[in-house]
Amino acid sequence: MKRYIKYVAGAMVMAGIVAMMACTGEEPTAPAPVAEPTAPAAATAMPEPPTDAAPTPTEAMAMQAGNRLQTVMDRGHVICASRNDVPGYGFLDASGNNVGFDIDLCRALAAAVLNDPNAIEIRLITAAERGPTIQSGEVDMLVRTVTWTTSRDAQWGNYAQTMFYDGQGFMVNRSLGIDSALELQGASVCVTQGTTTELNLADFSNQNGLNIEALTFEDTAAVVAAYESGQCDAFTNDRSQLAALGTSLADRDAHVILPETISEEPLGPVVPHGDDTWFDIVKTVMSILIYAEAYDISMSNMPSAATGETKTDRLLGFEGSWGQESLGLNQMAAQQVISAVGNYGEIYDRNLGPSGINLPRENGRNALWSDAACADCPKGGQIYAAPLR
Repeated sequence: MKRYIKYVAGAMVMAGIVAMMACTGEEPTAPAPVAEPTAPAAATAMPEPPTDAAPTPTEAMAMQAGNRLQTVMDRGHVICASRNDVPGYGFLDASGNNVGFDIDLCRALAAAVLNDPNAIEIRLITAAERGPTIQSGEVDMLVRTVTWTTSRDAQWGNYAQTMFYDGQGFMVNRSLGIDSALELQGASVCVTQGTTTELNLADFSNQNGLNIEALTFEDTAAVVAAYESGQCDAFTNDRSQLAALGTSLADRDAHVILPETISEEPLGPVVPHGDDTWFDIVKTVMSILIYAEAYDISMSNMPSAATGETKTDRLLGFEGSWGQESLGLNQMAAQQVISAVGNYGEIYDRNLGPSGINLPRENGRNALWSDAACADCPKGGQIYAAPLR
């Protein structure tokens, strides 16, 4: 209603100006033409037929104007930009399904909004395409091992929640006899183009006077292939990805990840700028996953009725509210999410933990904040979210 009043008032003012100019014999200046939005980048070919073409510029503008939830509901599925080339995060399993930590975050969002975790479309993009893709508004969420930085937050989109804490490292062949990244003097290092990884490598080399030669490649698969073929002495990426990608090497034991961590890499989903409600929905879905683990609610023990535990009953929609009605979500949205994908710990374990690429979590940064070794310890892990209330 307020927007309508502002529109009418604006129209009346403009009419008055035109009338005054007509009286003085002046012609009103034509408004400057509005530039058409840049067409979204073409999506990388998907392993399954795409369900929708990219939105028209008008549709993209509508979504960025605050109507994305309704657009998603009308469309019938969530569009996420991601990948299928890194085990643990997003890769094709033996049946050709794209599975992984990032894919499960997209599935959780679809479960909350549409009550169907399979109502997703994965747009495969390269690292360099991440910024333009989320800026264009052609996808509902970017979830492709994306590091949260201040410039990206300002220029690309809104970072919803850190879901994995990582840091950049190096992998080398054991035959080089290198025990530290500080020994990479004059080395050639393969790195993915257009990433914070590339920038961190340059900073690390300059700060330590190593004169490292960076060999850049557009996608991660090309980086690994170049490294394994001997085109470079080392390759650099987030340590979790080094562990994951190392599983594809012909002789994994011939390679070692060096001990240094040279950066902070908080990873999480990103949504387009311009829609606060959609931003809040994605943040809340990530909170549901985290608090479900904290409250010990999983796919296998979902209560079917109120438990008497206030926080648990609020989360599951049996009593009170954590904002469902304000966000336009079902009262039982948390149940939909947990039933579909499990809690944060379950997602971690099957993709990054013992059932996945086996990255340790206990006593590390990716443990829950509440997982301190004792009740009065100063801290546990760093996986923490806004309270659901």
